[in-house]
Order: sequence, then C-alpha cells, then structure tokens
Amino acid sequence: MDQAGETTVESPPRIVVGGVLIRGGRVLAARRNSPASVAGRWEFPGGKTEPGETEAQALERELLEELGVRARALRRLPGGWAVRPGLELRFWAAELLSGEPDALEDHDELRWLGPAELDSVDWIDHDREVLPHVAELLAAADDAQSAG
Repeated sequence: MDQAGETTVESPPRIVVGGVLIRGGRVLAARRNSPASVAGRWEFPGGKTEPGETEAQALERELLEELGVRARALRRLPGGWAVRPGLELRFWAAELLSGEPDALEDHDELRWLGPAELDSVDWIDHDREVLPHVAELLAAADDAQSAG
C-alpha cells in the first residue's frame, strides 16, 4: 500500500531479449561499443521488446536491426535477469536464416565462438550467467552434426 492507503500495482517488467544465435556448432558473440559501463565487454545481441510485440518477434527484429540478418527465434532459455528496476533480460536460442552478421549498431566486433572458446571473451555479467545453457545448445548442435 502507498501512503494514502491505496494498493499499488507494479507493472510487469519490460523485457529485453538476447539472441543465442548458433551456426555450425558456434555461437555469435558481440562486443559492445557503448554505453561506457559495458563498452568492450561481450554479449548476446538483442534488445527491448516494443509494445504489442512478442519476445520472439522482438528478437527477430533486433537481430535484423543490429546485425542485418534474418533469424528465427526457437525457444526461450531458462532464467531471467533484472537488468535494472522494470527491465528483465531473457535469452532465446535462435537460428540464422539468411545474411552474414555485421556489427551495424551498438557493437564494434563480432565473433563466432565454439564450446571451448566461451570463456575467451569478457562477457557482461548477465550474459555470462547463461553460458551453461549455451554450452548445452552447442553440444546438442555438435551431436546433431555428428549424427548427420
């Protein structure tokens, strides 16, 4: 209740989606160039959902805007992280449909990382926390390639 004795209703957090984009047993990592607090650190690219947009739609739009590629959101990975009050980060596995990723916005370098390279970059803390799930996805992709 607030000071007037009325019940306050917290609005649901705005969702930020991060894309775990996998191709050929490797995952795409993007190095931030801004803001200063995270510049030079690595993340899974993505961005905020817009009103009326699903998380999957937001991810597909953000990957097109940030990297110039068409991708399909596949499934949400476990977990959610409070980036700041009112903003929650969720990660989604995604597949590349067309195009070659390019650092168009917010990033100055991209790298495709294999399972043994996941710890080779300085991840933003929230993104580092999802790495065990990313490693599982990469192992499953590797198993699928081996079987095929």
